[in-house]
This record gives sequence, structure tokens and C-alpha cells, in this order.
Amino acid sequence: QVPMVESGGGWVQPGGSLRLSCAASERTFNPYGKAWFRQVPGKEREFVAAITRSGNSTYYSPSVKGRFTISRDNAKNTVSLQMTSLKPEDTAVYYCAASTNGGDLRSPRAYDHWGQGTQVTVSA
Repeated sequence: QVPMVESGGGWVQPGGSLRLSCAASERTFNPYGKAWFRQVPGKEREFVAAITRSGNSTYYSPSVKGRFTISRDNAKNTVSLQMTSLKPEDTAVYYCAASTNGGDLRSPRAYDHWGQGTQVTVSA
């Protein structure tokens, strides 16, 4: 397990923006896919966005498409999630994840490395 640390969570009013970042502790760690998932108490972890190693392919949940943008910097070994037009229903703990083996990048089963999560709260 490669430690991955999220940052950038917090509180924001509806319509606002936040940027989440996730850094892996090993600079040589360059997994096939990286993604963001989110989870609220009592519900399953939900796919948000994913990106392949090259960055040429990105995937988004329909609920965030057009509002969120995923990106990665392989030189810095980071993955980021720019969130705009935030809604109260975006409130959740957000987790970054890395997949070394590939597969369906929209499924949590494809990921073998996870961060600890960062809270995002959207409320007036």
C-alpha cells in the first residue's frame, strides 16, 4: 500500500468552488489510473471521476460532469479534482484512489491504493 494523502477539503457555500489534491508518498509510483470517489454515511462509496496515466482519457459520474475536472501531474505524482458550482448533495468524504492493474476505472474494485479521505461540506 502506497500512502496517499488528500488535501483541500472544507466548507463552501452552494455555487462555490474547491480544489482537492492527492499526493502519493513514493515519487516513482505511477499507477495506470487515478480517481476520486466520495461517500456519505450509510451509503456505498460512489465514483466521481477517473483519469488514465497519460491523461488522455477521463471519466465522470453524470452527477458531476461539466462541474468537476480531474487532472494529474505524473512528475509530482499528484491527482487533483477541481470542483465548481458545488451543490449541497456534493457533501461527502472524498477519497483519492490509484489503480495499478487497470480494469473498469469507474468501479472501486479496480483500485488497490486509497487515501484516508477529506471532508467536503456544501451548505449555506
